[in-house]
Amino acid sequence: MDEDCVEISMTNDVQEIASLAARIDEFCESRGIGPMIANAVNVSLDELLTNTIDYGYDDEGLHQIGIVLSRQADKLVVEIDDDSRAFDPSGSPPEVDLDAPLEDRPIGGLGLFLVHELMDSVDYRRTDGRNVVTLKKHLID
Repeated sequence: MDEDCVEISMTNDVQEIASLAARIDEFCESRGIGPMIANAVNVSLDELLTNTIDYGYDDEGLHQIGIVLSRQADKLVVEIDDDSRAFDPSGSPPEVDLDAPLEDRPIGGLGLFLVHELMDSVDYRRTDGRNVVTLKKHLID
């Protein structure tokens, strides 16, 4: 694996998301990738991983989730690999009325909306019983 790529493994425990965020911040900082991009990736991963951990597993057992972070030319690419129930976050998220009062908004949907707003692309495939989500964020605005 080259120096512009890091593989991170975590279990299906939301407590591990904070240490993942610190690793992403370190990766970005050491490569001159600004904090706004690191934050966009961290918010997106927090949303996707929290949903996977909270809703994706049918048992209470430990499951490994793999994250590969790489800098590829002018973009940051994040691949998430897990064995949770099939779920495709790549489609258009539900419309969110950000101007509606909180009590009038439906529960859910804001996380996927945020991921699609923060990332330049969200792709999904199911391979050998595993979800593989690929996020891309351009480094040049």
